[in-house]
Amino acid sequence: CRYLAVQLSPAIPVFAAVLFLFAMATLLRTSFSDPGVIPRALPDEAAFIEMEIEATNGTVPQGQRPPPRIKNFQINNQIVKLKYCYTCKIFRPPRASHCSICDNCVERFDHHCPWVGNCVGKRNYRYFYLFILSLSLLTIYIFTFNIVYVALKSLKIGFLNTLKETPGTYPSPSLTVHTVLEVLICFFTLWSVVGLTGFHTFLVALNQTTNEDIKGSWTGKNRVQNPYSHGNIVKNCCEVLCGPLPPSVLDRRGILHQEESSAQEESCPRGPSGTEPAAAQGPGVQ
Repeated sequence: CRYLAVQLSPAIPVFAAVLFLFAMATLLRTSFSDPGVIPRALPDEAAFIEMEIEATNGTVPQGQRPPPRIKNFQINNQIVKLKYCYTCKIFRPPRASHCSICDNCVERFDHHCPWVGNCVGKRNYRYFYLFILSLSLLTIYIFTFNIVYVALKSLKIGFLNTLKETPGTYPSPSLTVHTVLEVLICFFTLWSVVGLTGFHTFLVALNQTTNEDIKGSWTGKNRVQNPYSHGNIVKNCCEVLCGPLPPSVLDRRGILHQEESSAQEESCPRGPSGTEPAAAQGPGVQ
């Protein structure tokens, strides 16, 4: 950066720093945002849903599998199936899915990203997309100006002499060796980072999620059209990246009174048909 700032322009390292800070900001926003977790049903609500399902399906003869717990929902003249979550005891909204890692149902579930340590869903997808987009630009930017640096040094002393330089005073020849290594690292990381950005750009243009693309929800043999797509790339991009975000339904400041729950459990022991105490609902949900 110092060499390029002196020889070309001081704006080169400044723009790289801005890209780096923006990538870090979107990474942290993605990691610490609520992706759209759907609260689990309370014991009374779960019992009522189970009673409705049993009343609808009737008694199942012994040895036969019960019918799947599915509700049909119509969106843009397309029938969408709402599946029942046996963990959360709810019928999941359209495009929602249960994450086995976070153990929560997430609205408009895209995927669980281990690199950000969080699910990517309706409430943080735009930040995830901006993160990989800015990271791709930063990688391309560093890769390009590393090559520019090696080219400038090669014009003065030759390419072979540039690679043979040993540490010295500024401009430090050891910087050239580091730059060559950075060129190689950026070259191999470009394919994965830029490829991931291109894949998600394709999904945004179609208003589709990674989960739907992997399952082939709208490209199977039944050739069902995507009911969430507007048929226009601009409209799809505006809805996914610029649409209003729903408020979080998590109670982040909720207090779980552990002593009171334990006292109630001891004074009122549960029988075989008893329900779980409220503490088993999981922290942070209303």
